[in-house]
Amino acid sequence: MNAAPVRLRPDPETEVPGVELSGGGTGPRRQRLAPDQRRQQIFACAQRLFNDRPYEDVSATDIAAAAGVARGLVNHYFGNKRGLYLEVVRLNSTVPEMAVAGLPEGSLDQRIDASVHWFLEALERTGGTWLALGSGGMGRDPDLERILVEAENDSVERLLEAMGLAGRHTGQEEVRAMMRVYAQLARSAAREWLLRKTLTRAQAHALLSSTLRVIVKEAIPAI
Repeated sequence: MNAAPVRLRPDPETEVPGVELSGGGTGPRRQRLAPDQRRQQIFACAQRLFNDRPYEDVSATDIAAAAGVARGLVNHYFGNKRGLYLEVVRLNSTVPEMAVAGLPEGSLDQRIDASVHWFLEALERTGGTWLALGSGGMGRDPDLERILVEAENDSVERLLEAMGLAGRHTGQEEVRAMMRVYAQLARSAAREWLLRKTLTRAQAHALLSSTLRVIVKEAIPAI
């Protein structure tokens, strides 16, 4: 008596409904990528879609089609569309530690200019994705609100480090409050530059760098 054939659990990277991966099929052969590469590919495609269209107008099927993968892979790596969106928001709203580590060892003015340059360069590189995220489509989602609050707090701490203000004890909460106000100004300036086209990049840079100089050199010493 012959034993029944054993069907192995499919590898999500190789078995794709409707796509023939071996010779003789009519569908295209999908390129095999390492899991980290495939996850990054899906993430990048989702980021572009969420930048171009409202959250509710983007489906998991749209993301899968843009990445050239089965819809099941989106769920495999991110759980669902909401989980993927939250990950896009988190990564695009957070200033990485390497941004501060890469600033020049120079004068305060040089560090201010370099910080603003990094901010505008990062926005231009992602097409302003950060500006379009977290604004509608999911209502008052507690996880989304938590991510945005944490991202703002992290960004303020990075800015304090960049300006040499970390570790202060006197008036530290007031300093953080000033930096949160500055972060809102930076977001507004970026909107005027990238979305409304009312400011050039050079004008946005001048506005943000001069304002940061006033905060660091005049407003903070006053407290």
